[in-house]
Amino acid sequence: MSDEFVSKERDRALGMGARITRRDFLNGVALTAGAAIIPPEMWAAAAADLEAQDVPGYYPPGKTGLRGDHAGAFEAVHKVRDGAFWDDAPKAVDTGESYDLAIVGGGISGLAAAHYFRKAAGDKARVLILENHDDFGGHAKRNEFGAGGRTILGFGGTYSIESPAPYSAGAKALIEELGIDVPSYHKYVNKDLYRSLGLKPRIFFDKETFGTDKLVANAVHTGGDESGINDEGGEAGLRDFLKEAPLSAKAKEDFQRLLTEEKDYFPGLSSDEKKARLARMSYAKYLTDTAGVSDEIVKLLQAFPHPLFGVGIDAVAAQDAWGLGMPGFDGLKLDPTPGRGMNRDAIHSDEAEKYFFHHPDGVATIARLLVRKLIPAAIPGSSATDVVLAKADYAKLDEPSSSMRIRLNSTVVKVNHRGDPASAKEVEVSYFTGKSLKTVRAANCILACWHVVIPYIAQELPEAQKEALASAQKVPLLYNNVLVRNWSAFQKLGASAIYAPGMYHTSVNLDIPVSIGGYECTKKPDEPIVVHMMKAACKPGRPAREQHRLGRIQLYTTTLETYERNIREQLLRMLGAGGFDPARDILEITVNRWPHGYAYEYNSLFDQFWLEGGETPCQVARKPFGRLAIANSDADAYAYADCAIDQAYRAVQELKKS
Repeated sequence: MSDEFVSKERDRALGMGARITRRDFLNGVALTAGAAIIPPEMWAAAAADLEAQDVPGYYPPGKTGLRGDHAGAFEAVHKVRDGAFWDDAPKAVDTGESYDLAIVGGGISGLAAAHYFRKAAGDKARVLILENHDDFGGHAKRNEFGAGGRTILGFGGTYSIESPAPYSAGAKALIEELGIDVPSYHKYVNKDLYRSLGLKPRIFFDKETFGTDKLVANAVHTGGDESGINDEGGEAGLRDFLKEAPLSAKAKEDFQRLLTEEKDYFPGLSSDEKKARLARMSYAKYLTDTAGVSDEIVKLLQAFPHPLFGVGIDAVAAQDAWGLGMPGFDGLKLDPTPGRGMNRDAIHSDEAEKYFFHHPDGVATIARLLVRKLIPAAIPGSSATDVVLAKADYAKLDEPSSSMRIRLNSTVVKVNHRGDPASAKEVEVSYFTGKSLKTVRAANCILACWHVVIPYIAQELPEAQKEALASAQKVPLLYNNVLVRNWSAFQKLGASAIYAPGMYHTSVNLDIPVSIGGYECTKKPDEPIVVHMMKAACKPGRPAREQHRLGRIQLYTTTLETYERNIREQLLRMLGAGGFDPARDILEITVNRWPHGYAYEYNSLFDQFWLEGGETPCQVARKPFGRLAIANSDADAYAYADCAIDQAYRAVQELKKS
């Protein structure tokens, strides 16, 4: 029997040949039921005369397949990076448009900057946002699915209103101005749903890493549970784990010792001296070289930090692991204050812990509320709850009569002052639509895009600033949403979240049960649900920035077919014993590919300045220049929505002073 035949049979069993409910497209535009009755020749004429977002039926949240940093969003700027764009670029067309502010990037930071600028300059101030993707929101991506006659939502990017540090007064004020009542979250989330059905976090041991495929209890919540609504397993849970886990006797002994023993591995050193040591060694090295545990335990814990940092414990400092509550530190008797070089994610705050709100589409709700405030006609409704089911009208985003415009599918390739930056009165912004190169002018410009892009499009900046901007490597991630026919297999296996340290996706979660604004979460195991699967594209054993660079290449070069096969294969292996059949049970797949994902956060293992103090690269990178100001979460090296908001506010204040 040939390998090709076996491969085809396997693909058939996975459902690779099955017809799932795909959206239909014309020139990249999703056809709605109403639009489908328009004759094809009229569609062709409309597509030729209109920008994509103005074509009837244009609705990016409903697209499935390869999303996130999708085709068409990055090719032009990659050519700019490689020095090839201008070799064959079309002749620039001057639109004749002039604005008080042009914003590069329509993510949370760009939208917030537009809001703050209009508050300062008045509603008549002319503002243009240029966004390279086909939707607004940046990493705050909304995925919509349809099943059983209802809309089912998923978050394709930024997860929630949350942050390890308390929200600033300004960021809180904006959330409140948008109408979101964070303390009311308990009214919308059903914390007891999964637990009442006997579902708990689990760990999946894979045969390639641990010798066998096996799903066991996750008694100590080692990764994987993004809901944070399940209880610890306690001593009984730990006993069950040690009994079931396919680990050697020594590894089990080491793991129990790590959790229960209080040994001081650094006798004679003060708390600060111990933290200084921990800041300079990885948690993986701490486990093997200091605590003396088995390599099996390192493999078990390796992927724990993936959702936070996009790397494993080989590239996370032991001090940060201590702050995150990882095992093995009780005997050190460290005082609770943060050590020098500690990552902000690892510093606990009771206030920040309470400030949490997850919408069914994640932080996309904030983006949509900002768009509604900027362009009320684009998203109907009047409250922070009714926006959840409101359908955006993309044709309203860029109307010539409006003083506030959002232009999608527009990749900025050049930003330069018209004259000496010290005295220029205008900035010229050039952008590429995929078929034409256009220019607009503005009195001011905020670069709310990824910092690694800015040195290539704003070449007037000082070299030291461009170098600092380029250091802000993004963290590559996959946020995949899979609509399944039902979640009976999860119920039969007693799993609400699965941590899989050796698998392609290291965490798999049932959708968080939130019902709000008329949107109802799935409550019964025989109903459709979105399963969220996360992968950090990292290369263990290398410095973090190198891991991110290599992971970015991997994500860009992997095909949708390969992503889909990995999704189907993994769900079958983990859930097959519960009756899950990927060919039958998978209805839709949306792959949210983010080669440029989280903002890079400083790491005491690789960023000496983070230990030593002084001015950081992000502080150098965000300095204003002439009529340019710089925002985005990169501007404070902090991968959270509140950072994007704070940096937008700062950028607007800098323009007011210029």
